[in-house]
Amino acid sequence: MPDSHSLDETDRKIIRALQENGRMTNLNLAAKINLSPSPCLRRLKLLEQRGVISGYTVNIDAEMYGLPVTVMVRIRLDSHNEEVVGNFESHMNAAPEVLECYVMTGLSDYLLRVVVKDLKDYERFVRQRLHLIGGVASIDTSFVYGVVKRTHVFPEIEN
Repeated sequence: MPDSHSLDETDRKIIRALQENGRMTNLNLAAKINLSPSPCLRRLKLLEQRGVISGYTVNIDAEMYGLPVTVMVRIRLDSHNEEVVGNFESHMNAAPEVLECYVMTGLSDYLLRVVVKDLKDYERFVRQRLHLIGGVASIDTSFVYGVVKRTHVFPEIEN
């Protein structure tokens, strides 16, 4: 895994610029970070090769796509042996409704971000995905009814 200290200010500028607009051309990227195009492209390719940049994606409005309900789901497992944990995590990786799954400290073992069409669709997710896994001790659900801030752009790091 790359060491964050091995990134310099120019690398971070490249990353932030691409987080703001991943479709930016190399020419525009170079101009934005005040670097000539050839060294900019070399740095970009190196960031990709090192795995610092692991891919490119597009941000979609979930409601317009047809999945207007976002649910935050806290999961507690009944035990933490390798089999139970591995089984749960493999099910989460296979569940298309689960956009993010975090291993947590505190009262819950996992925090999921789930998108569904409606309450009936969420009920189906719980009954046909979560309940069938086994090893789940509790499911605590919170429905998102508004978004205050959503960004994929990292903050600047001061030296």
